[in-house]
Amino acid sequence: MTISHAPPDLATGLGKTPGPGGSRTSPDLEPIVPASVRRARLRSVPRWLRRTVGPLLLLALWQVFSATGVLHPDVLASPGTIARAGGDLIADGPLPAAMGVSLQRVAVGLVLGGVIGTALALVSGLSRLGEDLVDATVQMLRSVPWVGLIPLFIIWLGIGEAPKVALIALGVAFHLYLNVYAGIRGVDAQLSEAGESLGLNRWGLVRHVVLPGALPGAMTGLRYSLATAWLALVFGESINADAGIGFLMNQAREFFRTDVIVVCLVVYAFLGLTADVIVRTLERLLLQWRPTFTGQ
Repeated sequence: MTISHAPPDLATGLGKTPGPGGSRTSPDLEPIVPASVRRARLRSVPRWLRRTVGPLLLLALWQVFSATGVLHPDVLASPGTIARAGGDLIADGPLPAAMGVSLQRVAVGLVLGGVIGTALALVSGLSRLGEDLVDATVQMLRSVPWVGLIPLFIIWLGIGEAPKVALIALGVAFHLYLNVYAGIRGVDAQLSEAGESLGLNRWGLVRHVVLPGALPGAMTGLRYSLATAWLALVFGESINADAGIGFLMNQAREFFRTDVIVVCLVVYAFLGLTADVIVRTLERLLLQWRPTFTGQ
C-alpha cells in the first residue's frame, strides 16, 4: 500500500508565493467586508445628520456662487443677506403676524375640507348607492383645475377671507376623498367575512374592520392634503390680501426684494415640513399595528 504525500510546496507553502531568494511570502490580501457590515457602519451615523447633508451642501454652493459673483444679488440674494432680512422681519414683527394669519387660514380650510372630503368618501365608500350618487360628481369636479375657480370664488364670495379659505378647503377635500375612498374599498373582503362570522353587525363591521383598514389611506390623504393646503394658500393670498405671508411676498415683489421673497418661501417650506412631521408622528402612533418596510 502506497501512501502519497503532498508536494512540498503544497504541504508547507500553501497560499504562499516565492520571494526573491526562493523563500515564500504571504500575498497581500484585502479583507472582504460584508454588505451588512457596511450598512451597519452607515446606520451608526445619526439619521438627522445624514438628512442634513444635502441641504447643507446646497446652502454652501449657494453661498460660494453668491460670494464669487456667479449669482447676482438682483437675481437671488445670498444666504447671509436672506438671514439678515429674516432676522429683521422677526424683530420688527411683520413675519410672526403674517405666519399667524396664514396658519389660521390653513387650519380653517383644512378642517372644512377634511370634513367634507371624509364625509363624501364615507358615503361613497360604504354604500354602492352612495357611490353612484357621489363618486361621478366628485371625479368630474376633481378634473377641473381648482386654481381656475378663483375668479368664480371672487364673484361668489367677494375678496375677503372666504375665497381664500374656500380655495384651501377645495384642494384638501379632493385629496382626502380619493385616499379615504380607496382605503375603504381596499379593505380585504376576508376580514369582513371574518367579522360577520364573529357576529358583528353592519355598524360593528364599519367600526372595527373597515375604518381601521382605511386608516392608512386616510393618513396618506392627510399628508397630500397638507401639501395642497400650503399650495392653495399661496394662490389664495394673491387675492387682494392685506395680511399673511403671501402679502409680504407681494410687497417684496414690488420693491424687487429677493431676500424677503426667499424668506417667505423658506417659511412656507418650514411650515409645510413641520406639518408633515406632525402627520408622520400621528401615523406612527395610530398605525403601530401595521409593520412596514423601513429600508435596508
